[in-house]
Amino acid sequence: MGLKRWLRGSRGEETVEAGYFAPRPDTTQHSYIDPGSRLRPAFLDSLLQGEGPEQRNAMLPRFSASASDDIQLSGEDPKLARARLALRDALGASQPVTSSDRFAGRHDALAQLIAAIEQQRVHVVIYGERGIGKTSLVHVFADTARDARYLVIYGSCGAEAKFDDMFRAFAARIPMLYHRDVLPTASEGEHGRHFDALLPDGEFGPREVSELLADVVGTRIILILDEYDRVIDPAFRRNVAELIKNLSDRAARVQLVLTGVASNLDELIGYAPSIRRNIVGLPMRPLTLAEVRALLALGEAAAGLHFGDAATAMISTMANGSPYLVRLLGHRAALAALDERKTQVDEAHARFAVERVLGDWNSSLPRHTQAVLNSEAARVEWPLLVAAAQAGTRADGWFTVEDVHDTLGNGTAQAQIERVLRGFTGTHSIVEAVEAGTETRFRFRYPGVASLLLMSAAMASLAS
Repeated sequence: MGLKRWLRGSRGEETVEAGYFAPRPDTTQHSYIDPGSRLRPAFLDSLLQGEGPEQRNAMLPRFSASASDDIQLSGEDPKLARARLALRDALGASQPVTSSDRFAGRHDALAQLIAAIEQQRVHVVIYGERGIGKTSLVHVFADTARDARYLVIYGSCGAEAKFDDMFRAFAARIPMLYHRDVLPTASEGEHGRHFDALLPDGEFGPREVSELLADVVGTRIILILDEYDRVIDPAFRRNVAELIKNLSDRAARVQLVLTGVASNLDELIGYAPSIRRNIVGLPMRPLTLAEVRALLALGEAAAGLHFGDAATAMISTMANGSPYLVRLLGHRAALAALDERKTQVDEAHARFAVERVLGDWNSSLPRHTQAVLNSEAARVEWPLLVAAAQAGTRADGWFTVEDVHDTLGNGTAQAQIERVLRGFTGTHSIVEAVEAGTETRFRFRYPGVASLLLMSAAMASLAS
């Protein structure tokens, strides 16, 4: 598999589009796919015919709306412009879902999360692979909890997060009104203070935080620690585990919700038997076809479109259960239909969306990675690389030779598989390896490579 850039100018020379090679199943031959050939912008053909500056300026692409979201009537049908904006809001994939009207396909997970907080009074750990919808779930959950008068405070963890900094920031958003020692008739100045005023200066640990939060009255508080897997400091995780135990032992009116990339509970919180009875793990599973339909229905309702069964099936297959990819592909496919002034999103539009996304992913990779993917070695070992990508679909991306052997299923010796994988390791290659005890673990150096391999393989399979 590889990347090829090509150009086509007014004299039949060089470029404007990026395509990709898709290998034919069970062979090392590749066919070049041009993602822009179906829907090449009309203005490009006009430019290539040598019109003057005024005509060229008139044909240049323009924004459909102003920054205030007012439709700009600059030649495009206002109905189409409104449909594009509606699609952006309904299926836009660049940001997590933050409102319930754009939430679909995760109703069971939301119900489980609410039940754990409200009925079981436990802390919750939400885990799964990237792009599976963890952050979107907690945002919608937060709105739902606020409607029930919970005080919900959201925090996103960074690699250098420190326990005292994180929980001082949380405390700074809890009004002193909810402290048991502050009476409703207290002075206005007392009501204007927050819990951080009661924390010691400098560093502190879980004991001080749990003692403070045990004094919460008059409400229930939910603290969300999103992207918990990014935290590097092991002391941070130990302190959070101890805080969970202390809050539970004190029956505090405060619960934690943690989210992170992991394939199981232990990867996020470590082996901590003392808190297992105080937490519930909520794994985020891939979307089903019915849930994909429900998500795409948001775009249908917003823009007056309809996704055909074939288009929906292709998007579901290519997304492999990822809400992020369903939104991304659905948005691209719907825009392709609108470009043709059609309200039916068909399989050709879905295929165009996949090809465009593959082209974008290719071009976003470092040049040396593109060169490796376009090399003869990668072409020859295409089936093995795809099997490695499938074996690495667990949340952390790591896989072993045995994992690839089982996925490949064609009798290739494990020693041969290891030789091939090691051939793709190195500073400027696509695979990294670490020694973990008696076995070697591998992972694609850039997460986008695995996604690109899997989606390209699925496209090649459909073309066979």
